[in-house]
Parts: sequence; structure tokens; C-alpha cells
Amino acid sequence: MALIAPHGADQLKPLIVDDARRMELEAEALTLPSVMMSSAAAANAVMMGAGYFTPLSGYMSRADVLSVAENMRTTDGLFWPVPVVNLAERCPVEAGQRLALTDPNREGHPLLAVMTVDAVETLSDDDIATILNKVFRTDDPEHPGVAAFIAQGRTVISGPIEVLNYSYFEEDFPDTFRTAMAIRHEISERGWERVVAFQTRNPMHRAHEELCHMAMEDLSADGVLIHMLLGKLKPGDIPADVRDASIRKMVDLYFPPNTVMVTGYGFDMLYAGPREAVLHAVFRQNAGCTHLIVGRDHAGVGSYYGGFDAQTIFDDEVPEDALALEIYRADHTAFSKKLGRVVMMRDAPDHSPDDFVLLSGTKVREMLGQGIAPPPEFSRPEVAEILMAYYQEIDGTETS
Repeated sequence: MALIAPHGADQLKPLIVDDARRMELEAEALTLPSVMMSSAAAANAVMMGAGYFTPLSGYMSRADVLSVAENMRTTDGLFWPVPVVNLAERCPVEAGQRLALTDPNREGHPLLAVMTVDAVETLSDDDIATILNKVFRTDDPEHPGVAAFIAQGRTVISGPIEVLNYSYFEEDFPDTFRTAMAIRHEISERGWERVVAFQTRNPMHRAHEELCHMAMEDLSADGVLIHMLLGKLKPGDIPADVRDASIRKMVDLYFPPNTVMVTGYGFDMLYAGPREAVLHAVFRQNAGCTHLIVGRDHAGVGSYYGGFDAQTIFDDEVPEDALALEIYRADHTAFSKKLGRVVMMRDAPDHSPDDFVLLSGTKVREMLGQGIAPPPEFSRPEVAEILMAYYQEIDGTETS
């Protein structure tokens, strides 16, 4: 059986070049003006190079940015939930010229991509307000996604790109970073047909683990793609290498063989809540998944979004024919003392809050930093051990 079709195309359209073309571009770039991209723009290049942003061919123009912000469609009708932009303070070339794009996240800022510039435009105050309020649903500069967006500049440099490499992701996460092409290939090799994706920027506690089991059972899925974000996060979030180690330990011990792929992707978190949930659906479809788990406050931060806004957007704003991938809607999950297992809280209407093991993130960090393992109903002891070592290390650093 053929895998699910990519979004908006018959086959993936990765923008990564082969070795011969890479050498040509490296030579050409020596003769070109250059711009060092923002981390967000570099992450967009990596996602386009890796096939996740199929069928995009490059960075969006001002018209497409505003159309996507307003309507979740480009000016030519492609469904797309979040603007994919290369914003800068200035641009050293004009439309029709070539531009070298360098990597802000690697030492020496090496070449990451080369683009043919279609247009150089400026976002107005009204444009910025539209983007922030539509995409992030707030213009609060304390929102980490808003802060990252407005820090990039107002010059929109649009046009097709050719991507030379995957920035630091291949080097720093050789066992975890995977392109959409590689994930599709492995899904085929494993013989999976129904694949459910689990998005995470955090370690996986007991409730997350059980949610994956529930989704597999409810959907009769062949496997789960645990797909972790490897790019930039807000201060206080747990680094990718620690998350990776804890998740792999959990999978090794608590999932049957050949039911889980632990992988990661090279993108900076937007914290855009509902819109980012839709973007997650797009690139999981491109990675070959048939379903995506969308839980409470998916891709959210603080109190900017309602608990289930990331689910209702698929009902209220995403056209029925926009995506081939389907959403698995999850409620908040917690360990039930009454039943002795993890449940979705909506499935336990006879429970009071005291019937669940509920711990705040702050409380969990305090416990881990003090070398106290959370209850086994909350976190597997083997996972807690990895997290305790991390928190004790950083707490010791912070207080020294």
C-alpha cells in the first residue's frame, strides 16, 4: 500500500541539493552578496531542505505572508497555516539577483542556502499587527513567538532557494535528526501503513507514554512516530539531548519492538498554539504519517490559548479537503488512583481532582532538582533518573 500523499504534491519536494550542485553553489556564493539569516529563517530553510515544507519552493512574498496570515492560503490557493519568511533588517540585492544565505547557528556562519530574489519588500505596522494577531493571536511582546518574530526585522526577502545542508542538526543529533524523506523510507521499510505522530518539545512522562498507547489502540495504528523538536526553545525548556535520552529510555523499556520511531526535526518552536498545530499536521503528513495526536494546549505557552483551541481550529478554520492526515484528539491525561492506570480525564467523569496524580511543571522541577523522583504514576523511574541528573547539574551551576 502506498504511503499517504505529501501535502499539495504527488511526491516530496525537498530543496536540498546533491554534492555536485553543492560545490557549484559554494563557488558561486563566493561572488555573491550575503545575508546572515535569523535562526527562525534558517530553520525554515532546513525544513524546506528536508522535505517537511513540501510543496514550497522558497520564502514567501509579502502578499503570500499576509494571505497566509489572514486565510491560511497563499495567493495561488495553496493551504498553508503559518508564513514561511526570510525577514532581515536589510537586503543587499534587488529583485532578480542572487543572494547567499548564511547560518547564524554555526561557528563561522557558513553558507546554508542560495536564493534567487523575487522581491524585496517591507512590512508595515499594519502588516505586523495582522500577522501577530492572526498567527499568534496576540501582539504581546512577552509571548516568545511574538518576540522572536518582531526581532527579525521588517524586510521580506522572497524567492526560491537551494539548501546546501541541514545546519547543526545532523552533527549535533546524528541518531535523531531525520528528514521527511528518511522517515517515509523507514515507514515503508517497517511495513507500516497507519502511523500516528506524537509532537513533543518536552520529555515524555507517564501520561504522554500512555497517550501514545491509547492512540495506537484506538486507531489500530502500526506504529508511532515520536517526533521531537530539536531547534531553539524558550529559556527554561529542557535541551534536546536530555529529552532525547529520556524518551529513548522510555521507548526501550515500555513499548513493544517495532512500534515506535524516535526522531527529530530541525525547527525553532513558534509557540503559536492553534496555527502551529496545523503546521505540525502539514509536515507530519509530508513525513508519511496518517494521524497526529493533538492534545490539550498543543504548541501553546502560558495562558495565551484556550486548552483545546488547537483542536477546534481543525473544525472551525481548516477546510475538510485541506489535509489528508487526520487528527487524534486527546484530552488531558493523568494517572487515576481509582482505576490504577492513566486515563483521559474526560473519560472519568466520576473523578474529582483528588482522584488523579497531578503535578505542576514547577513542582516536578523542584523535586527533580532536589534528587527526589516524582511518583511512579507520574514519571517512569528510569526517565526520572535522567531528568534528575540534568536538573541537579543546572541547579548546581545556577547556585555556584
